Amino acid sequence: MSFVKKDNQRYFNPMRRAILNHDMIQPGDKVAIGMSGGKDSTTLLYLLDTIKKQQRLGFDFDIQPITLDMGFAGVDLTPLQAFVETLGYQLEVVPTNIAQVVFDIREERSPCSLCAKLRRGILYRRAQELGCQKVALGHHLDDAIETYFMNFLFHGQLASFEPKSYLTKTGVTLIRPLLYIEEKEIIRYVKREELPVIFNPCPVDKQTKREEIKEFVGTIAQQYPDVREKFIMGMEQGTPDNFWQKSLVTTKATQKN
Repeated sequence: MSFVKKDNQRYFNPMRRAILNHDMIQPGDKVAIGMSGGKDSTTLLYLLDTIKKQQRLGFDFDIQPITLDMGFAGVDLTPLQAFVETLGYQLEVVPTNIAQVVFDIREERSPCSLCAKLRRGILYRRAQELGCQKVALGHHLDDAIETYFMNFLFHGQLASFEPKSYLTKTGVTLIRPLLYIEEKEIIRYVKREELPVIFNPCPVDKQTKREEIKEFVGTIAQQYPDVREKFIMGMEQGTPDNFWQKSLVTTKATQKN
């Protein structure tokens, strides 16, 4: 791994701050990392491994990389496995038939929701079986902003995903250590370090509503370059007083009608 002057500013300090601000990892935790083979989860493993080995949190914890074999033909996980092994870990590969269920059996027109539900269910269960207390996903700052606008524009909700969520069914906690890091910085890091990225064979890849929202956020950022920093401030400093609250009487009357 190479190290340049601004790596702390761009990567390690934001990740450390996100972990500590939201109490994502505790001493002795075993953290499963969901490895899709994409740039985000690969960067997540690389950065979190460095933070672990350099004791940047002030305590020790364990890492367990996990990937799901989705059942797509022609996917070669060898580069990902080799990369994980260079860091001193063994990649846990979980075979699934998710691709067949989503595209052949169910023939979903909008497959992303079902696919995500199946993937996460299998990932969380396997993490629990391996003795992990946490499951880390590679969602970054741009993902959080895009999720916020998708909820707002399509569902009328002012909400994004949580930095940390306890999953009652499996007893593990979902965490997102890349929360403060912009996607463009991840792209820059992957290219510089030549991290392996596995081709995504999903037939609807890059053809979703999220791609439209990504372009929308990019357009906003051109005119307001600090929109991402302001988003973090708004999400962390906002209170219920910032929103309109219906009165209890009005709510009950509406329900009756």
